[in-house]
Amino acid sequence: MPQVLAQELARALEDEIISGRLAPETRLVEEEVAQAYGISRSPVREALRRLEQDGLVLREARRGIWVAPIARADLDEVYSCRVSLEGLAAEQAAEARTAPHIDRLEAAFADMERAHARGDVPGYFLGNLAFTDAIHAAADNATLKRLLNGISKQAQRYRFLAYSAAPDLMSQSLAGSCDILSAIVGGEPARAREITERLIRRSWDVVGPIVDRMLADAARNIPANQE
Repeated sequence: MPQVLAQELARALEDEIISGRLAPETRLVEEEVAQAYGISRSPVREALRRLEQDGLVLREARRGIWVAPIARADLDEVYSCRVSLEGLAAEQAAEARTAPHIDRLEAAFADMERAHARGDVPGYFLGNLAFTDAIHAAADNATLKRLLNGISKQAQRYRFLAYSAAPDLMSQSLAGSCDILSAIVGGEPARAREITERLIRRSWDVVGPIVDRMLADAARNIPANQE
């Protein structure tokens, strides 16, 4: 069915963009994508529309559709929102947690520990996403979850970039996540929020210079006749 194909294609392209396998500013032509995946253009059009809503692709009249660029301003906007929203989610998770929520958090954290022990950056990233999702579920706040979903995919690009470019961040993230888990399980809302906000600010401090270097390197590689 077209909707199912569109959903699966959107997920596949999303993974390509978040992991960097589809580079920023890569042009996406409906016909070429349809041919590459062996499907019609209708689900491709719907998949690209979904990615546009998530902020992963941009569309412009006469220019077409392309992968959204990595930009310092975008990073700062996303992370300034994440600090407050994720902190609030952790706080409310500590207040509203249930036994099933705790089980889910502990399972996700165990996956993170195993991936960290293997030095598996993609595996750790997926475990960290599951841990974050478990916090959002435990918070039991539909409006907050909707707001977090609005910036989720953009944030994931920078989160994956941070872990890939600075593997030491995994150790900091694991230690911070352990403290967050402890605060949520122990019913300590203020502590859960403070630790979460501090951890996200630390990640922001790490990924910011990485983005700056990427942009500086890209600028140096632009041919003079394209400047």
